[in-house]
Amino acid sequence: MDIQSIDDMFIRSAKNEDRDRVVALVFSVLSEFGLPPDPDLRDADLDDIEGNYIIPGGVFEVIEDKQGELIGTVGLYRLDDETCELRKMYFDQRIRGKGLGKQVLERIIVKARTLGFRRIQLDTVSVLKAAIHLYISAGFLPIKTDHVSARVDQTYALDL
Repeated sequence: MDIQSIDDMFIRSAKNEDRDRVVALVFSVLSEFGLPPDPDLRDADLDDIEGNYIIPGGVFEVIEDKQGELIGTVGLYRLDDETCELRKMYFDQRIRGKGLGKQVLERIIVKARTLGFRRIQLDTVSVLKAAIHLYISAGFLPIKTDHVSARVDQTYALDL
């Protein structure tokens, strides 16, 4: 797999028929970091990607290589008219460390602005050090919230 830039990938809006591949990738990455999948709560949004993300005015995209293999996901979940939550930004380990996360994050921030959102929030966990570094480098700042999951011990926001 020789992916060096966003131009080497296909990014498209997800459909419900992508669900099984999306869940497999997300749960694989979680497992890699020792984090438990939570299909009944934190990951229940994947049961109906179109209904939970796209129809309410958010975004969920799948990232595929040129052979059609799923290598990443990213979503914007609409919280209200002004705020969305960055969710499910996960990448196959073979493409991490090449700057692609930065490119995808920059692209999704532009998309959030285009959709009229004024703020992006995200929940994360301290074991995801590279992701947290990426969020901070993009201007996300820590905010105080109640954490209700073993997979969340930090929350960040970016005012657009």
